Amino acid sequence: MKLKQRVVLLAILLVIFIFTKVFLIDNLDTSAANREDQRAFHRMMTGLRVELAPKLDHTLQSPWEIAAQWVVPREVYPEETPELGAIMHAMATKKIIKADVGYKGTQLKALLILEGGQKVVFKPKRYSRDHVVEGEPYAGYDRHNAEVAAFHLDRILGFRRAPLVVGRFVNLRTEIKPVATEQLLSTFLTVGNNTCFYGKCYYCRETEPACADGDTMEGSVTLWLPDVWPLQKHRHPWGRTYREGKLARWEYDESYCDAVKKTSPYDSGPRLLDIIDTAVFDYLIGNADRHHYESFQDDEGASMLILLDNAKSFGNPSLEERSILAPLYQCCIIRVSTWNRLNYLKNGVLKSALKSSMAQDPISPVLSEPHLDAVDQRLLSVLATVKQCTDQFGMDTVLVEDRMPLSHL
Repeated sequence: MKLKQRVVLLAILLVIFIFTKVFLIDNLDTSAANREDQRAFHRMMTGLRVELAPKLDHTLQSPWEIAAQWVVPREVYPEETPELGAIMHAMATKKIIKADVGYKGTQLKALLILEGGQKVVFKPKRYSRDHVVEGEPYAGYDRHNAEVAAFHLDRILGFRRAPLVVGRFVNLRTEIKPVATEQLLSTFLTVGNNTCFYGKCYYCRETEPACADGDTMEGSVTLWLPDVWPLQKHRHPWGRTYREGKLARWEYDESYCDAVKKTSPYDSGPRLLDIIDTAVFDYLIGNADRHHYESFQDDEGASMLILLDNAKSFGNPSLEERSILAPLYQCCIIRVSTWNRLNYLKNGVLKSALKSSMAQDPISPVLSEPHLDAVDQRLLSVLATVKQCTDQFGMDTVLVEDRMPLSHL
C-alpha cells in the first residue's frame, strides 16, 4: 500500500475513533450503573411483545392476586413479568359481574367488576384512530386508545408507574345492561341502531353519549390498584390555571424551580425527579392535562408519582406543546437512567418498540402512523432540551444518579 493511501486510511480510522468516543461521552458514560441500564434495556426489548394467553404457569394464584402482589411503593409491576400476558388476557375477557358509573371526574367512564372481584375502569371509544382533536392541548373527550398506548410507553421507558391497561370489546346489551346499577342503566339510550350511554361525570351530557357499533363497544380497561394502597392526590407544581388571562407562577417566574426545591416533598427524595420523568412521558404522548397527580398515602415523598389518567393524549400528532417540558428545562436535571433509556430509543427505535409492544392488543392497531411518527419526533425535542441544559450547566449537574437526595442541587 502506498504511503499516501496509508495516511488516508489512518485518517479515516482516526475520525471513526474520535466520533465513537465523542458519541459515548455525549450520550452514555461507561459506569457500572449505565452498563446495567443497557442490560435492562435489552431485557425490556427482548420481552417487549406481550402474548395475551389464558394460562398461568407454575402458580395456583389468580391473575388478580399476582397483579396485586406486584405493587410496591416505587413500581406498579416489576421488570420481569412472565404473567403479564395472562393478566391482560383476563382483563380483556373475564366475565363482567357488575357495572356502575365511574368514580368522580370530568370524563365518561364506567366502573366494572370482573369475575373474581377485580375492579377495572372502562373508557369507551369516542374517536376513530385518524381523528385529529383540534384546539387546546387538553381539548376533546378522553381517548381510550391513548390509555393503552401510554401503558406500553411506560413499560418501554422503564418507569413501571402506570396501571395495567388493555383494549376490550364489550357488548352493551348482553354484558353490561344485565349487570348495570340503576344509576348507570338510567343513562342508556338508543341512537339509530346503536346502543349508547352517557354515564355520570362533570362533563357527561345526554346530548353527548358514547355509542357502540350496534351493541358492541370498543374501549380500554385499566386495572384498579389494590385497596391496600390508598392514593393521595397532589396539585402538580407545574399545573395550569385553566383561566383565561391568568398565568401560573411557573409560566412567568424563571426561578420557579428553585422555589419548588425548597417545598416538601420536592426538597428531598425522588419526587422532583419523578415530576421530570412525568414531564418527559407527557410530552411524548402529548398530554398537557396533568394538573394533579397521585401517589400512595403517608409516603413522606418516597412513593412514586403514579401515571394515572393518560387519556388526554394522542389527540393531535402535530402538537408540539413545549410547555409540558417546563419542569425539565426550568430545573435542568434528569435521572441518568432516564437519559440513557431515551438515548437507546432514538433513531426510530421508540416507534418500532411501541408498535411491537402493542401489536397483540385486542384493539390493535392502537395508534395511527402519524401518532407513532410524532412520538419519535418529540423524543428528539426532549434530547435537545437536555443537551441545552448540559451545555449550560455541565453533565455532572444535569444528570442525577437515581438514588441521590436532592439536597446536592
